[in-house]
Amino acid sequence: MFTVAEKGWNGIKNGALLQLMLDEGFHALLTFDKNLQHQQNFTKYTLAVFVLYAPINQYTVLTKLSPQVNACLQQDTLPVGPIIIKAD
Repeated sequence: MFTVAEKGWNGIKNGALLQLMLDEGFHALLTFDKNLQHQQNFTKYTLAVFVLYAPINQYTVLTKLSPQVNACLQQDTLPVGPIIIKAD
């Protein structure tokens, strides 16, 4: 698991980022960008994109979303495209 910053990919536009992730062998992206699901054509990208919805983007809040993400990751086939994960 890597962050965009760790990979040196800051500032790369979403479509180029998704393609770069595919080229690098990634299978999933976790994001807080709620607009990404509306801005990209996911028939072009065979990635699962977990769109995390929480009242605030703090570690203590976001870790509560981990069980939902992990349940998707443990499926035999990873869904392609946006997967909405919301805090309770």
